[in-house]
Amino acid sequence: MSLEDYRRKRDFSRTGEPRGGAQGRRGRGLAYVIQKHRASQLHYDFRLEHRGVMLSWAVPKGPSLDPAVKRLAMETEPHPLDYNQFEGVIPEGEYGGGTVMIWDRGVWAPVADNKLGDDADVDRQLAKGELKFVLLGKKLAGSWTLVRTRGGRQWLLIKHRDEHVSTDDVTVANPRSVVSGRTMAAIARVAGASERQLARAAGADPATTEARAAKAASRPAARARSRSPRRAAGS
Repeated sequence: MSLEDYRRKRDFSRTGEPRGGAQGRRGRGLAYVIQKHRASQLHYDFRLEHRGVMLSWAVPKGPSLDPAVKRLAMETEPHPLDYNQFEGVIPEGEYGGGTVMIWDRGVWAPVADNKLGDDADVDRQLAKGELKFVLLGKKLAGSWTLVRTRGGRQWLLIKHRDEHVSTDDVTVANPRSVVSGRTMAAIARVAGASERQLARAAGADPATTEARAAKAASRPAARARSRSPRRAAGS
C-alpha cells in the first residue's frame, strides 16, 4: 500500500512526523496504536498494521467499551509504521497541526471463521466492508469490528461482547499517554507548542476528579461572595 497521499500532505522540513522508510513487518505480531490528536477538532486516530503500513481511521469521540455504542470512524490515508512512535506537536499551518498523544498501543490480529486470520482475510474483509479483529493493548482488548456504512470512507467502530466490555468512558478513565504518562497539555508544553495549540491541548484533557471537586467546592463560596454586597446594602 502506498504512502503517497501521506507524504504529499506534509512538509517534512517543518514537521517532526516521520517520512516513513522501507515498508515491512516489524517485531512480533501486527502493531496497533491509537493516537489522541487535537488538530482543528479533537479525535482519536485508530491505526492497524497491514502490508507494511498503518491503516488509519479518525474516530471523533474515541473508542467505546460498550457494545451498544457505535463510534463513527472516518477512513484516512495509510501512515508509515514509524508513525506509531510519534508523540508531540505538529506545527501550526501544517496538515493536522496540533498535539498528538500515544493514547494506546499493542498488537492486533484479524479474525476469520472464528479463528485468527491472515493478510488475505484482511483484504477480503476490507473489500466487503466488515473487518473483524482482536486487540491486545494497554487500554483496549478483546474482540472488535469495523463496519463500513455509506460513502466508502465512513465506518463504525464497535466493541463485541466479551469479558472486556464496560459502560465506563475509557477516554476519561484513562486519559494519559501510555508512553510518557503525560496529559495532552504536558505534551504540548514539552514540545514548545504555540499558545493556541497549548490551550487546545489543555481543553482536550478531561477534567480530573480533583479538579471537578475543587470547582464544585468553590461554588458556594462564590455565591456567598456575590450575595454579601446585597446584604451590606440592605443593613
